[in-house]
Amino acid sequence: MANDKFDAKSFNPQAFKYTVDRVPRTRLNEIRKSRALTGNSDIRNVFSAQNGTAYARIAMRGLLDGDAVNYDGKTDITATSTKTFEQGVVVIGRAKAWTELDFSTDITGGVGWMDNVAQQVAAYWEDVDQDTILAILKGVFSMTGGKSGEFVTKHTYTVDGNLEATTMNSATAQACGDRKKKFSLVFMHSAVSTNLENLNLLTALKFTDKDGITRDLALYTWNGKLVVVDDGMPATDGYFPADAETPGALQVKDSSATSGQINKSDVTPYFGTGTPDTDSYVVAGTQYVTYVLGDGCISYEDIGARVPYEMARDPKTKGGQDTLYTRQRKVFAPFGISYEKKSQQSLSPTDEELAKGENWCLVHSGESAEGQRSYVADKAVPIARILSRG
Repeated sequence: MANDKFDAKSFNPQAFKYTVDRVPRTRLNEIRKSRALTGNSDIRNVFSAQNGTAYARIAMRGLLDGDAVNYDGKTDITATSTKTFEQGVVVIGRAKAWTELDFSTDITGGVGWMDNVAQQVAAYWEDVDQDTILAILKGVFSMTGGKSGEFVTKHTYTVDGNLEATTMNSATAQACGDRKKKFSLVFMHSAVSTNLENLNLLTALKFTDKDGITRDLALYTWNGKLVVVDDGMPATDGYFPADAETPGALQVKDSSATSGQINKSDVTPYFGTGTPDTDSYVVAGTQYVTYVLGDGCISYEDIGARVPYEMARDPKTKGGQDTLYTRQRKVFAPFGISYEKKSQQSLSPTDEELAKGENWCLVHSGESAEGQRSYVADKAVPIARILSRG
């Protein structure tokens, strides 16, 4: 395809996409290497067949169940059938544009702005994708009621203090039992990772660029699991249970608290642990959320936009300027968790909508009465949350 001409510059969208794709995408690529993100041909096919629709329900095949009968020549053999489960999946669309002035190029001696943009676009969309994944995880762990609420409880592990060497093993065992070895990726706040670094529990990954220069990445491993450090992880200030001897401990009083005390109304509720007893003790702190993901726990497909990259020329404004427009449409679908689209205002959900628990539920067989439904076994969903404080 011939280059599209924009007076001072030429732009080939296919060549630009190639340039963006060949730039090392360290964060998303490492996440994919961890096998937490995996392709899903069913998702790819359903959106291709439906000409780009924004929402679909994917059939999940049920597992064999039921008890075997005694084969003794007298007992009839009974038959059961598998149930079909449905998982709702949504295409998440995002767009962004950048504008460069002709005058900026003139006064910098003709700096190649396009190459500069190309070198940064991949990293920009990497960060957008990571924000999307974190919003989805927040939504999953905001589910309430029934089996979905039970999943959240079982897959949440609370630590009364900082993470320790044994925390990961205990948290993954609580969530998935004998399937705990499937976990391969951890998202955590820098305050949490710093504590683990101080305990010599983290190992920094390294990246060698095209010039042969090796540098540390903002990526680590912990017991063989990839660790992604992101201060966008939830961190909430509040109060924790404590002993009278705990430094900074405050005694809980019904009212009229004085020095070294705090009113019950000021600490209720705190981190979902209920109402503290009068004359008990609490200590101020910050609760950090750490997510642990397993192999194949999030299906990922780049559905694509009709025009992912294009340029527009405005010769009048500010003496002339060019604008690069970028678009993407992707699916991130947690295994065993269905997106139900109960609170979504447009064809593409915002991160705020993805973070709402009402939009998610544990995949089930679809009967109207919950008591008649069969649910995906929660231990088959390798997603866990660790709550710690610092």
